Amino acid sequence: MNVPNQLTLSRLLLTGAFMLVMNFQFPLSRTLALLLFITAGLTDFFDGHIARRDKIITNFGILMDPLADKILTCLAFIVFVELRIMPAWMGGIIVARELAITGLRLLAASRNTILAAERYGKHKTISQIVCIIAILVELSYREWGSYAVTFFSFYNWAHHFVNISIWLAVLLTVVSGTIYLWKNRELYIRDI
Repeated sequence: MNVPNQLTLSRLLLTGAFMLVMNFQFPLSRTLALLLFITAGLTDFFDGHIARRDKIITNFGILMDPLADKILTCLAFIVFVELRIMPAWMGGIIVARELAITGLRLLAASRNTILAAERYGKHKTISQIVCIIAILVELSYREWGSYAVTFFSFYNWAHHFVNISIWLAVLLTVVSGTIYLWKNRELYIRDI
């Protein structure tokens, strides 16, 4: 198995570890969850970088790399809904968009068509990752000592940043999903 595919598999394992840690409270559990999520995100960066650099393209990578990304982000938002950090309708929009676009890509693949990522989709992904990391920082900073608690609590900027990042992630999710579905409507409109 090549390195990019190993990194994709490791992202799935890191996602499982992230979910496990998020569902149990123990000393530094939120900080560990933050580190696991960042590490999983780095595996996404490096598997893509290595695959492009070494021109390693496999069917496994084409299917599993974006799927592993979606599993990681969707499960993070589901946990945030469970923890009442964000409303269920927001988490539902994010998960529904990811499932719809994955379904559209599978439909395109069944017709020997590859749907490339769109610019808005990349902005959506960045906004979701920033949002997840911001939420995890807000959940974990109290574990970092008195300076961190003073810095984040005194200025109260972290909570405002989290709220803005949640709304931005949801907005870009809706916009990017709508544009993607509209641009590729010929794939599904004839089947309706």
